[in-house]
Parts: sequence; C-alpha cells; structure tokens
Amino acid sequence: MKRKADPRHQLRVKIMKQLFEKNFRESLELSKPSDALEIYSDRKKIDKIITTNAPAWPLNQIPPVDLATLRLAIWELKFKRKKEPYKVVIDEAVEIAKEFGTGASPSFINGVLGSVVKKEIKHD
Repeated sequence: MKRKADPRHQLRVKIMKQLFEKNFRESLELSKPSDALEIYSDRKKIDKIITTNAPAWPLNQIPPVDLATLRLAIWELKFKRKKEPYKVVIDEAVEIAKEFGTGASPSFINGVLGSVVKKEIKHD
C-alpha cells in the first residue's frame, strides 16, 4: 500500500486539487510545464471518455472532486507519454477518492476506470 508521503501520490493530489479549483475558477492560470495544464487542455477528449463509460452520470452531476480525479486518471491511462501500469493508476485514483471524495466516490471511480480499461486500454 502506498503511503500518503509518497511523492508520486502527493503530485497526483496536487494535480487533482488544481483541476478541482479550475472547475470553479475558469480564470485560474495553470503553470507551465504542468500535467494539470495538459489534462485541462485534453479535457474535452477525456470528458467524452467519462461520458461513454459512465452513461448514467452527466458530467454536471458528477461531484467535482470525482470529476477531477477521473480526469487525472484517464489522462494518465490514455494520454500521458510515460505510462504507469493501469492497476497503479486505478489504485491511486481510488485512494484519492477515499481521501477527498464521498463514501460512494471510491467505488464510482473504480467502476468508471475499470470500464475505461476494459473498453479503451486493452484494445489499444
């Protein structure tokens, strides 16, 4: 199990928080070079993947913390140049959901990302 002090975990949390804040403050400047900036730039493609894999949940009904966490994890799975194993990405996203989301967040995040891996990653 990863520790909260793990620098990779801390970086993911920082990026999730930036994405969360950007959701509310459109004028927020994301610094370059920044994974958050790349994720935000790819958000339309990422949001399409979320919509496809969570059809019962319109984007505006997904809690903002969960949306930021999903955007980060899907970007890592699909768009990041240096890929981590998908199990690591999902585990990290679930841990972030446990730390910052609601009681339902971890299972929601796990379900959506599991669907993404099944439909989109294993077939690439």
